[in-house]
Amino acid sequence: MKIFNSSITLMLMWLLVACGEQTSVQEAPQAISEAEENDMDDTPVVLFFGNSLTAGYGLDPDESFPGILQQWFDSAGVEVRVVNAGVTGETTATGKNRVEWVLSQQRVDVFVLELGGNDGLRGIPTEETARNLRDIIAVVRNKQPNAAIVLAGMMVPPNMGQEYSADFERIFPDVAASEQVALIPFLLEGVAGEAHLNLPDGIHPNREGQRIVAKTVWPFVAPLIENEKGKRP
Repeated sequence: MKIFNSSITLMLMWLLVACGEQTSVQEAPQAISEAEENDMDDTPVVLFFGNSLTAGYGLDPDESFPGILQQWFDSAGVEVRVVNAGVTGETTATGKNRVEWVLSQQRVDVFVLELGGNDGLRGIPTEETARNLRDIIAVVRNKQPNAAIVLAGMMVPPNMGQEYSADFERIFPDVAASEQVALIPFLLEGVAGEAHLNLPDGIHPNREGQRIVAKTVWPFVAPLIENEKGKRP
């Protein structure tokens, strides 16, 4: 089923390798003058802040799910600027250290937080992961008080232990409820564990897998863009 066509109105883990490589899909530091120029532009900005799932590990940037969403918005004739701020190997702790700088570069209307998978693969205590996610959300609200926030839920493989896996899965609905942000229940729904939808490493979505991830994300982001447009004069 198609996600949209050009006439619609937008009213309406298996995870990443826990590596230390820090390779961003985005070219790093935008000039401050460019950031100031972006603030003057009233085009809604959706920023995806995550790890290699967001970055589109092993693929071209436009094959990542944020890149696919940009193409879908463009095809629908909706002016949106999608920013892919994914960094391979990112944990919630390193994300917490990076988020303030990322948010200082431009206005953000929708902030999608996709972190935690690498924490789970490393067995980081779930309390620490939850605390870091809350801290990141607090920074977003401080730096970009008008931004809508969406949290992407994640799971870890069962070999991490049944108790840890269950505790980890609960992090995301608990944080979303306590912080009153939107929740994507499981980012890799329909993709995790499906060999034909992942790269040979069995971990990262391939082109088709990324399209399915984009379909999962679309219903949570598209209505927020319509809401944001409604706020504009």
